[in-house]
Formats: sequence, C-alpha cells, structure tokens
Amino acid sequence: MTPPGAGNSGSASAHRTAITGSEVAVVGAGIVGCAVAWALTKAGRHVLLIDRADPATAGASFGNVGHIATEQLQPLPSAQLLLSFWRELVAFGGVLDIPLRRVAVMAPWMVRFAVAGFRQQANTKHLAPLVRDAANVLESQLCEVGGRDLLRRNGHYALWLGHKAAEHAAAERARAANLGIATSDAPPELIRAAASQASAASQAPATSPTPAAAQAPGASQTPPAPRARAARATNLPAAGVWFPDSAHVLDPALVARAFASASAQSGASILRAEVRYMRPQGDRIGIVTDAGTLTPRTAVVCAGAWSAPLLAPFGINAPLEAERGYHVELPDHAPLVDAPILYAEDSVVVTPMASRLRASSYLEFAGLGAPADPRKPTQLRTKLRRLGYRCDTEGPSWMGPRPTLPDYLPGIGRAPGPHELFYAVGHQHLGLTLAAVTADLIADLVVGRTPSFDVKAFDLHRFGSP
Repeated sequence: MTPPGAGNSGSASAHRTAITGSEVAVVGAGIVGCAVAWALTKAGRHVLLIDRADPATAGASFGNVGHIATEQLQPLPSAQLLLSFWRELVAFGGVLDIPLRRVAVMAPWMVRFAVAGFRQQANTKHLAPLVRDAANVLESQLCEVGGRDLLRRNGHYALWLGHKAAEHAAAERARAANLGIATSDAPPELIRAAASQASAASQAPATSPTPAAAQAPGASQTPPAPRARAARATNLPAAGVWFPDSAHVLDPALVARAFASASAQSGASILRAEVRYMRPQGDRIGIVTDAGTLTPRTAVVCAGAWSAPLLAPFGINAPLEAERGYHVELPDHAPLVDAPILYAEDSVVVTPMASRLRASSYLEFAGLGAPADPRKPTQLRTKLRRLGYRCDTEGPSWMGPRPTLPDYLPGIGRAPGPHELFYAVGHQHLGLTLAAVTADLIADLVVGRTPSFDVKAFDLHRFGSP
C-alpha cells in the first residue's frame, strides 16, 4: 500500500495552475474526506485532497473505536433522553461531560438538540436508510482499494453485568425489533466468560494483575465463539445481545489511508497544507492555505469539527460541536471474542484491532481547542480493570473530536451560488460507518447524478444563516 501522501503531492504553488477543468478540491483527509476523494476519482474527476496532516492522522478518524454501527438507526436526541440525560453526567458516574463554563456558549446548540428530541421518529426515517446498508457499501469500496482484509463482519455484542442484566438485554432486543434490527441472544459461553472475568477482577487483590482474556476468532455467519478460559465460580448475573449485521475494522486510520492511497495511485493529488479560510470568488472558490491560494470551481468541505468557519462565508450555518471521545489501548491483549463488545452500563466499547484492543468512552463537550482531560483515560483504565482486562494504571491515551450537529443528522449538500461548493460534515459517531455511503452521495451531487438517497433532510439550510 502506498504510504499516506505518496503519489501526486506537492506545494500549493505547484497545484495553483492545475485547478482547472474537472479538478475537485477536497478539504479534509479524515475518513469521510478520503472516501469522497476515492468516489470522485472513480467518477473521473481529478481530485486534490488537502489537509494539514497526512490522511487520518488528525481528528476523530485516527482514534475512533472502529465499530461499523449499522444498529444506530436513531439519532441521539429523544424526548426520553431530555428527561433522563442528567443521569449520564460525569458528576453522577456517567460519561457525559458539559463543563459549566460552556453552558452559555452551547445554549443555542442545546435548544436545537431539545427541539430535535421531539422529532426523533421523523429524523430516524431520514438517517436509517443510510445506516442500514453501510457495512455492505464499505465492504464493497474496501474491495475496490485492496483493503477488504481490514474489515471483520462478525457483528458486535452488548453486555450487561448485574442483577438487572436480563431485564436490560430483553428491553434492548425489544427496542431493536421495533426498528427492524436483527438480534439474537449472546452465546452462553461469552456471557460466562465476561462474567467470570469481571468477577475474578473484583476478587483479586488491588495490586494483582487482572486476568487477561484470550483469543478466539469468529466466523462471519455465526456468533464468533469466545475463547475458553479458566473457569472461576461466579454468581454475577450477566446477559447480552448479538447484533449480527454490524462490523468492525482492524484500524480506522488504515481504512482512510487505503482510500487516499488508491486515489493517489489513480491520479489524485495530496496537498499537505493548513486551510486558513475559504471565500467565494465569482464562480470559483478561494482556498487560502499556509502554502498559497487555490481557486477551484468545485470543492467539497469534509473538515470535521473544523468545518463551520470554512462554510460560513458561503452562507452556510453549520452549528457543529466537538463531541470529544477518549481511547486507551491494550497492546497484545487477546479479546474475549473477535467482535466489539459494548459494556452497556459502563458505556465502554472494547474492539479487537491489529495486535491490540482499543477501548473508548466519553461524550465531552469541553470545546474544540480545550486540552484533554487526563482524568478520563485514567477512569477508563479503572473501568477496564474492573471488567477484568489486563490494563496498566497509566499509559498512552488519545482524545479526538466527533463533529456533531444538534439534531445528530449529518450535513450533506451544496451551498447556494454559482460556485460548486459541497459539504459532508457532522457525522457524529457515524463517520466511519457512513463514510462510504456519504462518499457515493457526494459523488452523485458533484457529477450531476440523482443520489441513491434523498439528501434534502441533510441540507445545512435547516439551521438558517450564519
């Protein structure tokens, strides 16, 4: 695979005269931008992919948990959540963190979130068609770029530990059934292994290493079998649900780089430069970078949480918040099962990746430029040890911003005016899940084809003017 940035690259001055004809500038080389670059390259456009860093080395695309969430058909805002969100606050042991200093700044966003809470059913009708087939679309496109081996089609599991575990699992299966989401009970051996592992951790002395799970690859058509491990008597109740149609990837960054490399090998260019601002220039688009100015006729903004100020000069209001998540990794730690596990009561997802486990949690609204909170990875490590994972008390961690609009629908569409400015932003937790689907929609819009899904609901004009 060609390294990121390989192929056609160079300075802005080298590209300034090349922005003619069918060239499209794609601003942002995260997973969505890289997938868009590939889709446009396939459509015969000469693509210039611009980012301040190499593909998928900045933003949420580098460090997300790798889950292809085809079960997340409903946007997050709901009337029920409006009444119960306080239980999710970190002050009450949850994972939602809205610092008091940001409440006034976020007030307009939160009002829109509340309004969207009463439109969840309507918004689900818009979002669900994109999400349902997302794993198939991603698999097809990874096959095109030689990256199919990065994808695992083993579904994922939601587990509950404790006296109400069976009740919670039954409620989740009923909710999924109402939405037409396929589920089945998690296999008993996985339930026993998870409960035994957590029970062993609770019984171990505080200074003792917690037990490690061991490997057990699974098959794509049946629940992956958990590795048999040393049995330990436990009375800890547990229950779980298997979602067979979801998937995961072995490294989200490598998925993005596979699309970028395939684009470069097919004639696209990659420019490493910081985009300072964008502005209309007649029927063209001025893109001012730290290496010079470009003036393409067509551009696509895929800059994640940094997209709003780039779109504002074109009359587009993108009220994006950086919903920040954290991850820690457990090197050389074998998984309980070859599929992501959501520990639902702890809001922790543990995904098997190449030679490691990655665990992620938290919804932090501290602001895009705020420093990472060192307490959160420490707390995440504590949760993992309590669940029985072999996890040091300290170690490397990552924090990244999920670009989130208040209604939790993505922004996909075209800006008004004679220029051809398109955007694909605000994918919240579904950036990896919807990258390939979004890329196809953007390619349809750019080349003038009828999109495979109606994108009117994703037009950012729903938020008014900047």
